[in-house]
Amino acid sequence: MQDEKEFINELLDPKTQNVAFQKLLHDYQKPLYNLIRTIVLNHDDTDDVLQNTFVKIFQNLKNFKGNSKLFSWMYRIATNEAITFINNKAKRNGTTSEAMQTKIVENLQSDVYFDGNEIQIKLQKAIVLLPEKQQLVFKMKYFEELKYEQISEVLGTSVGALKASYHHAVKKIEEFLKTN
Repeated sequence: MQDEKEFINELLDPKTQNVAFQKLLHDYQKPLYNLIRTIVLNHDDTDDVLQNTFVKIFQNLKNFKGNSKLFSWMYRIATNEAITFINNKAKRNGTTSEAMQTKIVENLQSDVYFDGNEIQIKLQKAIVLLPEKQQLVFKMKYFEELKYEQISEVLGTSVGALKASYHHAVKKIEEFLKTN
């Protein structure tokens, strides 16, 4: 991608904004979709959250300080939007976000957009039992293949803490898969 500051200026300039935002959509729609999908699991919900994410990005771009990479800032927005979506959905259904995620995993087999097998469903069941932070770290590292430094920028956590979270998550998942 071109120089990030120059690209951000194009996004902020009314003359070049539309073309620049189309480029942003083109470059980041798929990776953000994938990230959100690992959190909310359902395709239709992912599309809704992705749309909300791009609206927030567009609305808040003028507030982007450049303290992190644009990619990290957008991933943070997408992550927060996905978590907020799960929490709001749980609240609407009078349950906890953990219970909501468990229900979503149980419904994966009927999701026409989910092409995983029984092992992948078991993996999702194991992931849903992890604390939220470990879930996020595991999903970003395992599914998105992000480097710890990138995850650190997105979650605002030290690399050492992320490595520990990932290690604990892997151990818990292994234990779950062995016993189930």
